[in-house]
Amino acid sequence: MPPLKTYRLFIGHAWQYNEDYNRLVEMLDNAKYFTWMNYSVPQEKPKDASDDNELREALRDQIRPTNCILIISGMYVAYRDWIQHEIDVAAEWGKPIIGIRPRGNERVPQAVSSVADVMVGWYTPSIISEIRKRAK
Repeated sequence: MPPLKTYRLFIGHAWQYNEDYNRLVEMLDNAKYFTWMNYSVPQEKPKDASDDNELREALRDQIRPTNCILIISGMYVAYRDWIQHEIDVAAEWGKPIIGIRPRGNERVPQAVSSVADVMVGWYTPSIISEIRKRAK
């Protein structure tokens, strides 16, 4: 079998919704024949920024080397400013955006669905298939 590509991914999330983020990380970590590096900013390792502008720049630097951005769409409404910044940076760098509908959600925020290259359900094979298809 040829070596697997290692995908560099950024997951847009809010620390107050760490449960969904952690569950998605676990799904990706446990997927067979899939390797990835997490470029997100976990709660355990926050960026050292003295103000919002520094944090915005730190997020830009974090997103720059990635292959793809994953946005858990259920968080958008409560944290629209930060997640919108992540979406804007992804668009600026030409990064594919995969929107993920949280389990049980039929509707997603227009702000996510209108910019996502694709929306997928909370199902590991669907998420990984789209990462493989779209990651540069």
